[in-house]
Amino acid sequence: MVDRVLVTLDGVVRDPDAPLLSADDIGALRGDGVFETILVREGRPCVLELHLARLRRSAQALDLPEPDLGQWRAAVEIAAKEWGAEQEGQLRMVLTRGRESAVATPRITAGPLSEVPDSTAYVLVSAVAERVSKARAEGISVITLPRGISVEVAQKAPWLLLGAKTLSYATNMSALRFAARQNADDVIFTSTEHRVLEGPRSTVVIQRDKQLLTPPARQGVLPGITQRGLFAVAERAGWDCQYKSFFTADLITADSVWLLSSITLAARVASLDGLRMSAPECAPEIVEMVNRGISRPWSLSDW
Repeated sequence: MVDRVLVTLDGVVRDPDAPLLSADDIGALRGDGVFETILVREGRPCVLELHLARLRRSAQALDLPEPDLGQWRAAVEIAAKEWGAEQEGQLRMVLTRGRESAVATPRITAGPLSEVPDSTAYVLVSAVAERVSKARAEGISVITLPRGISVEVAQKAPWLLLGAKTLSYATNMSALRFAARQNADDVIFTSTEHRVLEGPRSTVVIQRDKQLLTPPARQGVLPGITQRGLFAVAERAGWDCQYKSFFTADLITADSVWLLSSITLAARVASLDGLRMSAPECAPEIVEMVNRGISRPWSLSDW
């Protein structure tokens, strides 16, 4: 059983211990690139088509070259096959602007700001972190932290790239380290208006009776793929699913709060800012709907 799999966009399986990035790769120098993280389950990448669509959307936001989704799809399938079906895997699709020495000088035109002849693109699969199984089974402790932005920023300042899945994750990781120092597992970001945004690596969903709510993308949150799968299944089961803005106080009054992500899938918030939150009777149903949501067939047009 392998511990890592590395595949470049040409479909070649590489030695994961051999150097791949150049020292002046802009992804490393500036975090100028995008990525997607996919769960590999039973040898298959989950919800691949929606991840490909979101990769393309993020690349467009950064003025990166249009990704060849056929090449990406093939590389992902090769990597998942190499990983095998014995254990779950965490698969990352990574696309950077390439080497600084190869990037053309930006030009002021009506089109893209720069032409990129040699972007860096690869797929990497590794083992799922140990924290994941515990989060799925026992839930997580969460603290709320201010992100310091208004819900209106995303629409007024698109250059901030809110809602794109970029490699610039230093702030998110810093928030998680801060949470760990407070003996918490994760974070929910809030806006200057005290509205709920998202987690550093997750989508927030609250449950009230047979209703599920998640913040709308216009608030600058990354559109959630696992959340999309949950909503698709839940709506067919008679749940009321809405994209709606809500406040930090609504987290406390909800029947349950969930952080959904592509790898952990459904993590119930068991404690919020030190307040214990009991599991509702429908918790197993929500987990089951999430699992069905990531297993159903999807197409690029579903995005």
